[in-house]
Order: sequence, then structure tokens, then C-alpha cells
Amino acid sequence: MAEALAGVTLHPPSLPVWSNVTARPVDDPAELRENLITQVTGMVRWRETLENMAADGITRFVEIGTGKVLAGLVKRTLPDAEAMSIEGPEDVDGFLNSIA
Repeated sequence: MAEALAGVTLHPPSLPVWSNVTARPVDDPAELRENLITQVTGMVRWRETLENMAADGITRFVEIGTGKVLAGLVKRTLPDAEAMSIEGPEDVDGFLNSIA
């Protein structure tokens, strides 16, 4: 992973990027790179990340991709949170209507 990322220029994100390596938001490109490398073999701090996000006021989570496993884990970890899944292009309109 380090070799693959060596040729990639990372810029500060325009939105918060939460790292499941540190369980906190990261905005420094060098730290993002290190976290991506560590993530390959490091422990995922899923529960701690969700709890920290909730403590920061995040209450809506969206899983993008096939399956609903992560949305289910959000609901079990944070029962008061809203968790949605977008499995494919056919789900986008329904999602947009739900947040309008």
C-alpha cells in the first residue's frame, strides 16, 4: 500500500474524513496517507469511531455499496442514529428524497 500511495498526491479533504485507525477525523494529507497504510493490517476501531462521531453530533450514516452490514452495525452500536444503505444507482433517488 505504501508503494501504491507513494505516487499519489493527497490534498486536504473538503469534508471530514474519519479514520477507523485513529477513531477521529483526519484532515492532514500526510496523516491520511499513514492511516491508509496502517489500515491494511491494523485493527479497525469501528465501535470507537462510531461513538466518537456520535459525540461530535453525527446522527446520520450512509452505507454505499452492496449489502447492509455496516448500516446494521451502526444501528446496533448507536440505536438512536439513522443508518441508510445505497446499494446501487436505483437507490439514489429514494435516498435523496429521504434527506430532503
